[in-house]
Amino acid sequence: MKVYTSKEELKNEIEKTAKLFVGEFDAINNEDKDVMVDSVDRTPSQMIAYQLGWIDLILHWESEEQKGNKVITPSPGYKWNNLGGLYKSFYEKYEDDSISDLIISFKKYVDRIFELIESYTDEELFNPGGRKWSSSTPSNWPIYKWIHINTVAPFKSFRTKIRKWKRNK
Repeated sequence: MKVYTSKEELKNEIEKTAKLFVGEFDAINNEDKDVMVDSVDRTPSQMIAYQLGWIDLILHWESEEQKGNKVITPSPGYKWNNLGGLYKSFYEKYEDDSISDLIISFKKYVDRIFELIESYTDEELFNPGGRKWSSSTPSNWPIYKWIHINTVAPFKSFRTKIRKWKRNK
């Protein structure tokens, strides 16, 4: 996993990969947003919903901790070793949104992640234990790793999937 040494480096990587990822959806018609193709495990709308779902969870975890509430990761009713139901909840939440609405939401959520990054001190962001929610698993990752694994990493892997989807459609 990539190691970042500054907020700007992390934000620049998110910005670059988010732009490349979401740009892949510009040529997709709304009529095709729910089309499944062979060899790709998600539809275009599911790919964006997945990204929105995870970013929303990070924002939710932080909000709940700031309110003094106990944060349950990944989400109440879901376990780390069985995330299929959680993914389905992401898809259902956004299933009625058009592809253009999903793209708009995606861009807004990326901006919210930038705001979140800026809200942390360097110590909170880059060292283990910056938040209770980031220390809630045995991995005890620093916050930046949680952000990376739920932004940059899937933006790259899902970009490959959407390109494959477009080739096979």
